Amino acid sequence: MRFNQRLPSPYSELQAREIKALSAQETEDLLEGRGMGMALPAELHGYPGPMHVLEVADSLELTPEQRRETERLFAAMREQARDLGRRIVERERELDVRFAEGGISSATIESLTVEIGELRGRLRHLHLSYHLEMDALLDAEQKARYQRARGYQGESGSESGGSPGAHSGGGHHGHHPGHEGHHH
Repeated sequence: MRFNQRLPSPYSELQAREIKALSAQETEDLLEGRGMGMALPAELHGYPGPMHVLEVADSLELTPEQRRETERLFAAMREQARDLGRRIVERERELDVRFAEGGISSATIESLTVEIGELRGRLRHLHLSYHLEMDALLDAEQKARYQRARGYQGESGSESGGSPGAHSGGGHHGHHPGHEGHHH
């Protein structure tokens, strides 16, 4: 019968992974606080991210104050993202170990996977929130320059190239998104 044919699993090459659910690259990205595409809804709708603003800072003609604040936003975002990323990797490692040991219960699976899901949600919220913070720091002309520098010209459909969140002046309140409850 055909069912007796032994075909290699598409997953067989993944057995060597340290943490089965994460590639080495994904693990490194989480531990380094990288965005991993989590903020694409913001980025592609005209809300710039701090890291990319720093990459094109010269073409945006940031004021010294804007540059300092952008550097501060990036450092804060990265520190918080690394913390959440470390916690995700730890929980994934724990899930992996529990399966390797055998006898894992459905309740343990639920507990760990729900926690991993919540941590991933918090990490995504963090990245998206910092795009919002960054948007509030730039004027419409700088946002238009950002769009051009990133190759997005014509995408927004607005003359200023700014985001729908372009300023009424009150977008930045000096808080740091993601601080609530992330350290305990």
